[in-house]
Amino acid sequence: MIVRIMEEDQYRLDDHEAAEFEQLDHALLEAVSNDDQAAFLMALNNLVSFVREKGSKVPYTEIVPSDAVVPAEDMTLAEAKQMLENDSSASA
Repeated sequence: MIVRIMEEDQYRLDDHEAAEFEQLDHALLEAVSNDDQAAFLMALNNLVSFVREKGSKVPYTEIVPSDAVVPAEDMTLAEAKQMLENDSSASA
């Protein structure tokens, strides 16, 4: 699984780490949908840290599409909500 952290790098996660990634991603989406600033900051930190710790950086010379995109570490809750709204309207 290839994960991009916005404004940063791509990371390769092993298949056995995908389930934990999905749980962390779900917690982030739940915090955004609940408009919970504290939960959002914790979930974003947990997700970004997980990808950095468990993943291996994809070399810049290797061009691969991302399977998932994680918000940048400094993204605000308002920016995350706007990004999700834009994604929803683009796929409608």
